[in-house]
Amino acid sequence: MMKIKWLLASVIVLSLFVLAACGDKVATKTTQSALNSGQAAPMFALKDLKGNKVELASLAGEKVYVKYWASWCSICLGGLEELNELAGQDNGFKVITIVSPNYKGEQSSKEFTEWFNGLHDEQKSNLTVLLDEDGKWAQKFGVRGYPSSYYIGSDGILAKSVPGHNFNDAIITNFKKIS
Repeated sequence: MMKIKWLLASVIVLSLFVLAACGDKVATKTTQSALNSGQAAPMFALKDLKGNKVELASLAGEKVYVKYWASWCSICLGGLEELNELAGQDNGFKVITIVSPNYKGEQSSKEFTEWFNGLHDEQKSNLTVLLDEDGKWAQKFGVRGYPSSYYIGSDGILAKSVPGHNFNDAIITNFKKIS
């Protein structure tokens, strides 16, 4: 009986550690979804893993889902295959993921790229991954923890930000409410 209690306590402590490691705050039901007041999304211009420049301004007229994540975040990695599936579908919005090398514990661009390229295709084949060196744009978006999601309307307005993991059905539902 003592072993079971010890095991249960260990699982609880480990779960709390994992949640704390992936973000500065644990999302609660009341803080999970923050609606923004019609502010323009930060107009980033970043390079993808192949060195190609991607600008948010070039996606004017399209809805864009931006997910900030980190290679060390177990919640982020657990949702990667699901996000890859979403990115491969035509749901009326573009999926972009961003990592911030050399910021909040993320490895360098070179190390991240090598690590990412080693993942299985079902985890990454449809994903656009941009590199936000030193977290410059993460700070402008107000990223407090990983993962963090940002919903940008076709008008370039940051319509919604949500900390924590978003399931694909929730992402699709949220975009149905955004122009």
